[in-house]
Parts: sequence; structure tokens; C-alpha cells
Amino acid sequence: MDETAFRQRLAELHERSCPFAKSILTRCAACSNSTKRNIAEREIVTCASADAHARCVALKDLLRHNFAFALGKLHVEDPLPHAQEMRMQCGGIKGLQVLIDESDEVGDIDGLLEAAKQKFGELEDFPYSQIIRLAKEHYKGR
Repeated sequence: MDETAFRQRLAELHERSCPFAKSILTRCAACSNSTKRNIAEREIVTCASADAHARCVALKDLLRHNFAFALGKLHVEDPLPHAQEMRMQCGGIKGLQVLIDESDEVGDIDGLLEAAKQKFGELEDFPYSQIIRLAKEHYKGR
């Protein structure tokens, strides 16, 4: 399947692409709302819940903004290389998990966000400086 056909089929299949798909596909984390699908030889992850998707998109944007300095990025809008994207996604989620229950195994991203919202309040109020510090300790790339 050529790239154009893949992109067209991808757009047809899902409207809610999981913002943490890379971390789910690498088994760095799991989510109760995620669904894996295959298109040709590729695997994609979609979200079953519109509310959870919106929450995860907002969290990913906040992680990206707060990780910018640690990743040496001046412009948050620029695409990240794969390794930095993984550091932000996996490290950010694992860092948040450690703050919640001192474990770095993320079994459900949606459940983690619910627990974090109960503990810290809104997404904007999460202690991102601690999350970034813990991300460095608990996520090691290949």
C-alpha cells in the first residue's frame, strides 16, 4: 500500500487518533479506551471516548509545552523527533503515575488522568516540574 492510499484509509477509519499512540504501541502504557487496528502492515490506535480523547489531547499539549526546555526546543509547534516524542509521552505518563501511586507501570492512561485530576485538580494545575524530573528517572530510551 502506498503512502497516499494509507493516509486516505487512515482518515476514513478513525476520527479520534490516540494522542498517546506511540506509548501504547511500544507497550510503555495501556489505556482502557484504546483500540488497535491494522491498516496494511501498520498498526494504529484510536480512542473510544470523545471525552477521554479531549483530555488526553490537552494533557499531551501541556506535556509538550512543559517538556520544551528539557528537550532543548525553542518552538513548541515544531515536530519532535521520535526519540524526543517517546521521552515526552512515556516519560510524562510514567512521571505522573509515580506521583499518583509511586509505581511507574501505567495500566490505564484514562484512569491515571482521573486519579490525577482528583489529586491535583485541573490539568493545568498538575506539578509539571516534578513530572519532568520523574520522567527522566523512570523512562529510559533504547
